[in-house]
Amino acid sequence: MTFKVDFKVRDYECDLQGIVNNSVYFNYLEHARHEFLHANGVDFAQLTRDKINLVVMRSEMDYKQSLMPSDEFYVAVEPERISRLKFGFRQTVVRKRDKKIMLKALVIGTAVNERGRPFLPAQIDRLFTNA
Repeated sequence: MTFKVDFKVRDYECDLQGIVNNSVYFNYLEHARHEFLHANGVDFAQLTRDKINLVVMRSEMDYKQSLMPSDEFYVAVEPERISRLKFGFRQTVVRKRDKKIMLKALVIGTAVNERGRPFLPAQIDRLFTNA
């Protein structure tokens, strides 16, 4: 299943070269993951109140091309089971006007309980069961 979130580059996200700064892509990807969770009935804030923290363990990003001011694009999110306790999000940033892939990423995470031990609560586990 592919989930998509639309964005538009804001001027302040660009660096002196006139392109989106590489660090800003982390924000785009994180926002898309949070929207994916929300759309699938997972309340990130409630998880935190329940002392369940979703954590990123690894991020891999392959920058293909650069976004520029006012570019409209979307971030596609595809969930992937990595192991019994790890889940992944394959994410792609695609510029809308020409469908060019700007970035490909794999973000791997897990959930930890209040003692810092990895586990996957049912509401997270179900998102990756068929992934």
